[in-house]
Amino acid sequence: MRWREMGAAAALLAAGAAQAAEQQLAILDPVVVTATRFLERYDDKPVNVTVITAGDMQRSAAKTVPDLLAEQAGIHIHDFFGNNAATTTVDLRGFGISGTQNTLVLIDGRRAADLDLSGVQWSALPLAAIERIEIVRGGGAVLYGDGATAGVINIITRSPLAQPTGAGTRVRAGSYGMKELNASANHAGERIGFNFTASNFESDGYRANNSNRQSNALADFRVLTGSGEVALKLGTDHQGIRLPGARQVQPSTGVNQLLTDRRGAQTPLDWSQRNGNRMNLDWRHDTGLGEFNLGLGWRDKEQISYFDFGGFPDFRIADLDVWSFSPRFRATPALPGGRHTLVFGLDWQRWDYRLRRSNAVANIGRPFNTVDARQETLGFYAQDSLAVSERLTLTAGLRSERLAIDADDRFDAAAPGGAFGSGAPSGLQRESEKAYELGARYALAAGAALIARTGRSYRFANVDEIYETSALFTNQFQFLRPQTARHHELGLELRRSSAWLRAALFRMDVRDEIHLDAYTTGIGNTNLPPSRRHGLELEGRWEPLPALALSGSYSHIDARFREGVLPGGAFTATNVVIAGRTVPLVPRHKLNIGAAWAFSEASRLSLTATYVAKQYMDNDQGNTLGTQIPSYVVADLKLSHREGPWTLSAAINNLFDRKYYNYAVRSQFVADRYNAYPLPERNFGVSVAYAFR
Repeated sequence: MRWREMGAAAALLAAGAAQAAEQQLAILDPVVVTATRFLERYDDKPVNVTVITAGDMQRSAAKTVPDLLAEQAGIHIHDFFGNNAATTTVDLRGFGISGTQNTLVLIDGRRAADLDLSGVQWSALPLAAIERIEIVRGGGAVLYGDGATAGVINIITRSPLAQPTGAGTRVRAGSYGMKELNASANHAGERIGFNFTASNFESDGYRANNSNRQSNALADFRVLTGSGEVALKLGTDHQGIRLPGARQVQPSTGVNQLLTDRRGAQTPLDWSQRNGNRMNLDWRHDTGLGEFNLGLGWRDKEQISYFDFGGFPDFRIADLDVWSFSPRFRATPALPGGRHTLVFGLDWQRWDYRLRRSNAVANIGRPFNTVDARQETLGFYAQDSLAVSERLTLTAGLRSERLAIDADDRFDAAAPGGAFGSGAPSGLQRESEKAYELGARYALAAGAALIARTGRSYRFANVDEIYETSALFTNQFQFLRPQTARHHELGLELRRSSAWLRAALFRMDVRDEIHLDAYTTGIGNTNLPPSRRHGLELEGRWEPLPALALSGSYSHIDARFREGVLPGGAFTATNVVIAGRTVPLVPRHKLNIGAAWAFSEASRLSLTATYVAKQYMDNDQGNTLGTQIPSYVVADLKLSHREGPWTLSAAINNLFDRKYYNYAVRSQFVADRYNAYPLPERNFGVSVAYAFR
């Protein structure tokens, strides 16, 4: 979609808004945190927000958070194994495999991703522990900083003070040996509340060598003070998963494991283990002049992995400690021009990272590489929301952030497996970046508004992206320039008691995009030439009857490199032209439809269907493989019934038994070879829950 076509679409949006103005739609009362970092209504802010409520989660047939997110406009997921979202990446507005680094995921306002490439631990977040999910598209760089390029997804857990006192348990079982047990308890007093949630998940997985064991525990303590609240949140999670690798396809040799051995394992010895703990303390206080919020956070993570590499094993243990300090203040001072709401604060974060590499579990006591990295960021931000009139609100914000990385690699050539290795010389990097946002929201009528926004965002490279090898395959720290992007967006929002509709046209121009260069020997990750993403997002919900809710979303994203050639190397293609080529792993079209029918007071039937268009494979920046990931349609069906304290449900996922995959990677060495990661065919699940009151 070009800008001329987008302009025509904008005219249609405005015409629709004018018609809506005559109908005098009724305003709902949505409340979010993410758009301002304070709890308040967003319906007078120039932001593109979707709120997934607890009711939405109950109606959906989704089993995991990424499945739920994939039903929303502008969001696409890449799932390697389909086993409880253990290795799933979430991409907002067309960044492909680097979507995880360009979509900032928060849990209760704090970063869920780290300075490595391990990604978000989605399976540590059972849906039963979540109160709502807030999605802010194309915004958040001023308030949250690094990595909020495409937007922010904030997962907010349940408050004990917002629930009745009681307890509950749920048992779930399904295909591929899946079984899960959840237990929760909640106490809500007048001023003190606490809850506890624990779960254990086990599955053999769809593929060979893909068993998954996941256990989680969460606790939340709240105390209401005379002028605010104190909240302490604790969490722990443990995961062990086997990694089956890919299925190989190479037409020139007649190899097609997707047909001959779809569920087999290419890497029958590989596995990974992850252990994490977290503690967050928040203090909210009304000072009389405004609201003050102080956030303190700590978490740790141990990531253990073993990769056989055909008899040349690599065993790693990565330890990470993260500290954060985030004070912020909101005030409504009497200033000229209208009603001002000022938000300002700072974010300090420190990561301490250590990686140990060896050739066997037994030899990790003497690793041949020990990488230590310390990363610290300090950001200051301020944002003003000005209500010029009852119809017009303007927003302006600015952020400045500094980055400091110090890294070293101690190499022991005499250690087992160290004879052919190397150590990277110590390195350091100091960077500074700025973000800004300008926005306007104009209310055409009650429940109808136009939104316009522009801004700038940035992203810093993480440790896994800079620890690479030279052309001679010696280890190096290759510090990269920060990635920057400029954003433009025009939107329309319509709301009434039984329906809502949101439409948005957007464009992002990205410079120095941080991404893997699979063609140039020894480079690893690099800063790519300029690229552009632009498109259209539509989403809506309608309740034509009290017992029937219909929903849908559509995304059109055109993501292309604007210029550039990748040099390549002796073992790969050379001079790979990427100018004008489509960014891999970005489908041009995605359509979701959903229906939830409460055919009795106690029973509900839910259906969700998703269409995803074809997409170029990872590493195919030149779009020359000649084969793409095929388009697919997947539908899920769920039936639930309540009987007193009991809730029973049954689900069929991939209802039409499609054989599909949504991630594949092209070989940079063999012209027609690629590896695909097939996802489960039709599968089933049943659950029984009991609530104690």
